Amino acid sequence: MKLILALVLVFAALLPARAQDAFLASLPRLGAGFAEQAAATEEMGAAGDPRALPVLQALSDGRVLRRPDGALLIQTAPGQAVEAATGATANPAGAETVRINNRVRAALRVALGRLQIVATDPDARLAAVQGVLRSRSASDIPILETALARESVPRIRAQIELALAASRLAADNPDVKRAAIAALAANGSDTARSILLESRSANPGLSDEITAAVASIDRRLALRRAGETLFQGLSLGSVLLLAALGLAVTFGVMGVINMAHGEFVMLGAYTTFLVQQACRDIPWLLPWSLPLSVPAAFLVAAAVGAVMERGLIRHLYGRPLETLLMTFGVGMMIQQAVRIAFGAQNREVLSPSWMQGTLELPGGIMVTQNRLWIIVFGIAVLLLVMAAIRYTRFGLEMRAVVQNRRIAATMGIRTGRVDALTFAFGSGIAGMAGVALSQIDNVSPNLGTGYIVDSFMVVVFGGVGSLAGTLVGAFTLGIVNKVLEPYAGAVLAKVAVLVGIMLFIQRRPKGLFALKGRAADQ
Repeated sequence: MKLILALVLVFAALLPARAQDAFLASLPRLGAGFAEQAAATEEMGAAGDPRALPVLQALSDGRVLRRPDGALLIQTAPGQAVEAATGATANPAGAETVRINNRVRAALRVALGRLQIVATDPDARLAAVQGVLRSRSASDIPILETALARESVPRIRAQIELALAASRLAADNPDVKRAAIAALAANGSDTARSILLESRSANPGLSDEITAAVASIDRRLALRRAGETLFQGLSLGSVLLLAALGLAVTFGVMGVINMAHGEFVMLGAYTTFLVQQACRDIPWLLPWSLPLSVPAAFLVAAAVGAVMERGLIRHLYGRPLETLLMTFGVGMMIQQAVRIAFGAQNREVLSPSWMQGTLELPGGIMVTQNRLWIIVFGIAVLLLVMAAIRYTRFGLEMRAVVQNRRIAATMGIRTGRVDALTFAFGSGIAGMAGVALSQIDNVSPNLGTGYIVDSFMVVVFGGVGSLAGTLVGAFTLGIVNKVLEPYAGAVLAKVAVLVGIMLFIQRRPKGLFALKGRAADQ
């Protein structure tokens, strides 16, 4: 309490002398009759003097004492008190508790709500401003102007400016009202729009200006919603891109219908969980657990993919139906093995601090940082995959085997080894997708199941074997899904996209970007 009073005195030193005199003049009246108490409380709340806040709070809590000489004290602890005017230590012996009635309590609630605007706690200031915004009275204009001049936190300043414009709209001066309408139109938020619509009936002479301001806000809100829909579409597209990239290699390049692809994604997510658990005992390493999970998830999924290719798939090349059934069965076995090892419940994977929170882009578009990072990660993985295929010896051998296996073998390329590495490469990419999905989805044995159909849709729509087609297909399907969802719902939007792809494939069976390859030739 002594510290608070000391801070209050520092603020008081910055106030004009007239405001300080008003506080000292009103203070003794808090110990008078109920009518004087209520009037003094209202005057203190309207003046916005920060010294009034602890005094009125103490009066509301029943901790204000009155000595026989009329001086008011604030009880800080049993048997201890300070002077209400100066904060100096005082002897409470012989002092009586100041009593209040319901009228004074009502005045205290209003005054405390206004005075919280000058509180030292930012959350308290924000709550107070929001309370004033709800009341919207012209009498709040002076205290809001004082708070705005003092405020330095951007999000609270924005709320004070909105509350000030709303309060000025309730003033009597038409010029002040017009300035408030212009300020609300510039704010462009849903709240500003609601305030303008509510004030239209009370201001018939300004209805044209209010209507124009509402129309201006509607245009800005429409652009903002379009921007947010585009971001959500890109976000969904980046998830589809990550999930489909590995399939573009195994299905698009090798022609293997891998129904266990979703389980490789799931293995990547569980690897992320295990890496994070291992880093919990090393505090300085914990924030970097997610980047460390990327190579770990790639290696785990690639190892399982290599074993699967060498043990089973290589015996079924050229027999797509048997491959489909075999990979489906292996996927169920992997899923059940993970369920036995980790249980059926969801596992928690924490996001690092740099991926948490919301970011406001120009135009007021709000985006979540974890989704933004996933878009960046998806593009980075795509570029790395394209570079690996284009510039490495492994990529050269893989392209040679895809284009003509027999000639590649006569040139000394070990085609069986290339097949195993290619399948492991595609499986490893799926594991990296699991790292990203662990940040936005539940890490459970069923994690990959929901993405397998979407992955095949992206690969078929974009063009079998084309990484560029996978990029365009993923972002196209993501954006179309998000555009349709507000009108048709999530399920019907996905059905509409599926029907659209079926019709598209009828016209272009090889997708957007058709390439030559083993699958395409067959």
